[in-house]
Amino acid sequence: MLKFCSLYSGSSGNCLYVSSKNTRILIDCGTSCKKICEGLASIDSSIEDIDAILVTHEHSDHVQSLGMISKKFNIPVYANLETWNAMQNQKEKISKENIKFFKNNEDFFLNDLTIHPFTTPHDAANPCGFNIHNGKRKLSIATDLGHVDDKLIKELENSSFLLLESNYEPEILKISNYPFLLKQRIAGPNGHLSNQTAGKTISMLMKNGLKEVVLGHLSKENNFPELAYKTVAEELINNNADINTIKISVASRDIPGKIINI
Repeated sequence: MLKFCSLYSGSSGNCLYVSSKNTRILIDCGTSCKKICEGLASIDSSIEDIDAILVTHEHSDHVQSLGMISKKFNIPVYANLETWNAMQNQKEKISKENIKFFKNNEDFFLNDLTIHPFTTPHDAANPCGFNIHNGKRKLSIATDLGHVDDKLIKELENSSFLLLESNYEPEILKISNYPFLLKQRIAGPNGHLSNQTAGKTISMLMKNGLKEVVLGHLSKENNFPELAYKTVAEELINNNADINTIKISVASRDIPGKIINI
């Protein structure tokens, strides 16, 4: 069995928890060490139990406390070469034996987990999402996506669970106080995913086994949970998907979510 919990997810900081019978991992450490430890305690886990940390990319909302946590608790960190090179400040804090490498689109193994990092379209050195397998069970993590194409859909097919970015509402972004260039970046092909595109993506994946989705990485300024949920639900209906066959929830940026069994 796989278990998933979004400890924190949003434009201000991200940290996800995944466990199996023999393995416990974090994906990203984009908020403070104190908050991550508190989040783990709230789900009856502990930072001392973590076997590894996986990194999607080097932006600060994903690696803020990465080096400190690895150093303090002696936890191995897995990232691809380009990401390691782009986060030298974090790398300098981590002992050599805890610096681990993977290559995008090639499987690696952590105890009873098979990890498949896949390339994602985002303006980072070499960003990725993760497919995590335990036996026949598969969960997927896909955030910081500028767009969704056939290759990405193929990666996410046959996942029964997905954490998917639903970052912004286009009409809110248009009238926000963000500078024009930042608005262009967010809505661009290597930026973030809108609520509408998240809904369309989920409707496609429901044809290939998707049973539960958590909407994540919401913008604090350009979205809010009720709107993300409503827009995604409307997109499912517009695309003739049976909304009664899937569970949809929204990850909080401030408090850990519930543990989901997969």
